[in-house]
Amino acid sequence: MRFLGRALQLFGLVVLPLSMVLELSKLLGRDFGVSDMVIMLVAGSAAFLMGRIIEGYGRG
Repeated sequence: MRFLGRALQLFGLVVLPLSMVLELSKLLGRDFGVSDMVIMLVAGSAAFLMGRIIEGYGRG
């Protein structure tokens, strides 16, 4: 459980900077847009929060 929680936290921390790098370098080959960045922000935050909750259950 703790490993899954840590992995989700790491994923949540990596998603937003990765999306910014992909946007700036135009590696996606299309307009990424602000709405997609907001979706990735929400997904990263949700993954981090869920990882924190799961890690907390794993400790107890």
